[in-house]
Amino acid sequence: MDNSEKIIIGLEKAYKKLVEFKKYKKTPIIVSKDGRVVEINPNKINSQDNVYKR
Repeated sequence: MDNSEKIIIGLEKAYKKLVEFKKYKKTPIIVSKDGRVVEINPNKINSQDNVYKR
């Protein structure tokens, strides 16, 4: 396994933990989308989805 695969695996784990934490705290996820700051309800996100396209 090369470094880029390890990095992607680590980012996927961090993403899943973030979504679970935000659901627990009942706070929105703040992201930048099309140059705007957007709030996303964490309950509308499935933390099992793969957000990184390989």
